[in-house]
Amino acid sequence: MKILATLLLSSFSLMALSQFQSSQVCKKCHPIIYKEHFASQHRKASIYDDAIHKAVWDKHPLKKKGVYKCAKCHTPNDQKLIEALKNNQHAMPTENKAQHEGVSCVSCHNIVNIERHSKSNTNITTRNKKLLFSARQSEKNISDKKYETKKSMFGFMTKQSGSPFHEINFTNELYYNGNVCMGCHSHKENAHGLKVCETTIAPDANSEKENCITCHMPKVEGSFSTMTESKTHRFHGFSGAIHKPKMLSKYIHLNFKQQEKGFAITIKNKASHPLMLHPLRVATLNVTLISNKQKIKLQPHTFVRVIGTKNKPSPPWTATQVLHNTQLKGKESRTIHYNTQLHTGDEIVVTFGYYIVNPKMAPKLKLEKYSDFVILKQERFYVK
Repeated sequence: MKILATLLLSSFSLMALSQFQSSQVCKKCHPIIYKEHFASQHRKASIYDDAIHKAVWDKHPLKKKGVYKCAKCHTPNDQKLIEALKNNQHAMPTENKAQHEGVSCVSCHNIVNIERHSKSNTNITTRNKKLLFSARQSEKNISDKKYETKKSMFGFMTKQSGSPFHEINFTNELYYNGNVCMGCHSHKENAHGLKVCETTIAPDANSEKENCITCHMPKVEGSFSTMTESKTHRFHGFSGAIHKPKMLSKYIHLNFKQQEKGFAITIKNKASHPLMLHPLRVATLNVTLISNKQKIKLQPHTFVRVIGTKNKPSPPWTATQVLHNTQLKGKESRTIHYNTQLHTGDEIVVTFGYYIVNPKMAPKLKLEKYSDFVILKQERFYVK
């Protein structure tokens, strides 16, 4: 009976993978990963769960034309919508279960290859919905990992390997070098040939040791599966500007140096790509001098990329030029000089953070709640 129940459950799960590809199917064997993913921006990618995306979409000219081209990355699970887009038909999102799935587990683990284009890349997924791709160094040469059980200790202990619900391919290099993310996170070019956003990777990055996955999906405690015990797993909450930003604080380094006339603060972006990728985000370096119990806020330094038309800021879909760009590039260090005279015993509080939505744009998009300053890194230095 137990074997029959397992087979029935297996058949049901495979059927569910084929028909809807809901992440709920994965919850039974991957409860920790499922919980992380459910709270992530990937799961909340649709206009029904991402207020920022909805605010921008509501102003986009394609909305009036009834063509939601964002679907291929924001709601790849909504197959009806995807098919309508492929057939150049009216394609507008309607609230349904697939929309609330956003980018599901299967959406990522079904990717076979990345098709590169000038405007934006495209994910090429497998037609075999029973096959999922993943990464495991010890089994990197296995392309068709199947479910197996092995008995040991005179038959008293059973060790499981693989999954009874799907096959696994561990050979796809995209899942080791992080390029699996580049179908959606590489770049977006508008109709005027301007790259609205672009993940320009530094030359010495993008390897198996350092890539999108190692940074945004670091190894954390907890088993990746209930069937195969492991001490750690890759974090599937996808740390970023909105969700779990503190996990990325280690990629920002702040340094203080006293000079003959004032002092200097050096900020290093240890990440392999520009500091902030989203057009609405703004990073700021704030410095406060505490001298004789008085707090003196010095001039903040802003890191921002502004796009526009005819030398004026404009929406991404009409922009033709980069008006201003002070964003830190990948692996770049930048030193800011302050002419303020220091004295022995003074304390320098250096705070680096960002605004999820540029405070100047937030009221126009009715996104004021996203214009609070988020602290990413803070250091205190003392004058000797």
